[in-house]
Amino acid sequence: MRSSLLSAADFRWFLAGQTVSLLGSAMAPVALTFAVLDASSGSAGDLGVVLAARMVPLLAFLLVGGATADRVGRRTVLVAANLGAALTQGAVAGLLLTGHYALLPVAGLEVLNGVLAAFTTPALRGVVPELVGAARLRPANALLGSVRNAAKVLGPGLSGGCVVVVGSGPAIAFDALTYLVAAGCLARVSLGGGTPARRRAGVAADIRDGWREFRRIRWVWLGTLSFFVVNLVQTGTWQILGPALTQQAGGAAAWGVVLSVRGAGLLAAGVVLYRLAVRRLLGLGQLTAALGALPLLVLGARLGIPWLVAGAFVAGLGVAVTGVAWDTSLQEHVPRHVLSRVASYNDLLSYVAIPVGQLCVGPLARTYGGFRVAAVAGAVSAVAAVLPLASGAVRRLPHAAGRDGGGDGAPAAPGA
Repeated sequence: MRSSLLSAADFRWFLAGQTVSLLGSAMAPVALTFAVLDASSGSAGDLGVVLAARMVPLLAFLLVGGATADRVGRRTVLVAANLGAALTQGAVAGLLLTGHYALLPVAGLEVLNGVLAAFTTPALRGVVPELVGAARLRPANALLGSVRNAAKVLGPGLSGGCVVVVGSGPAIAFDALTYLVAAGCLARVSLGGGTPARRRAGVAADIRDGWREFRRIRWVWLGTLSFFVVNLVQTGTWQILGPALTQQAGGAAAWGVVLSVRGAGLLAAGVVLYRLAVRRLLGLGQLTAALGALPLLVLGARLGIPWLVAGAFVAGLGVAVTGVAWDTSLQEHVPRHVLSRVASYNDLLSYVAIPVGQLCVGPLARTYGGFRVAAVAGAVSAVAAVLPLASGAVRRLPHAAGRDGGGDGAPAAPGA
């Protein structure tokens, strides 16, 4: 399977473009953070505005991005978005390198970056089924997931090193270059889905059609609701309370160890999933999603650093399996002509919970105590992860290798 995937030129070009782009994107937040702090004399206010300037339009334009990808064609959207991101990030780097930093233009450029990301994310979900056959979706997603997780693990450290050696401006310029390289790689890809059929209805009508399709497929909206709750209670708690509580338990160095071990778990899962065939992939993904709660439960129970390290590794495994299982299930069972729109609703409703949770964690921790909040958040997220398994639409959905997307959420055949 491995040789057959990498022997296809289109998949190789796509994988190369994703590898370069993901590495640059993983490096950019660290470089941008230091760049803004340095240029604004350490202003946390400036940093907050710049970071929010990207996140808000990303969420606001996701549905438009999904409709555009289904309407115009996913390769066209990806090439244009990567070229646009190369220009905007290049402009940010130019402002920093020439000493002309100002909050308004940098925030404006990050707004454009957020809009471009909103078009990229849903288009990427729909590209893989057009590149590989249905039987190779799981290994393809596992390989892409490994690249994505490796970038998340290696990117911040590389960016920090670049900032120390050459400065934040050149590091952001490198990110702009990665988008340009990615656009060149994607332009070489020939997708198998053909040119999308032209529709008389406008983008707004396409978005409404996507909502109807999203609502119709029971397992999709059940899973999305589950991810909403998990992101609401888990992500912000881990990002905000995780380092503080870990430092109390074992010192500042312990947090770095925990993150590194979690990254190792992410990478290990990709290797396993590349070879492992599972009959009920979505059901497995919902079960492993509960493992992401382990580090919070360990912190809440004050079990100590060795248990936290072990929990972080298992959580990394679980999160990676869930991601591959969900992406593969969408690509197998959602009709391709609406796949990007359905994926955009999934992304929007899942991710909008993250900033809400982040805002709530601090006040809750001050009122009830950090360890108690971590324990409750872990318990709630674990329950939310497995609750969709009460539905047969989730529990019995087959890993439909060889099937070209039915979209109704029903098993392809009894006992498949």
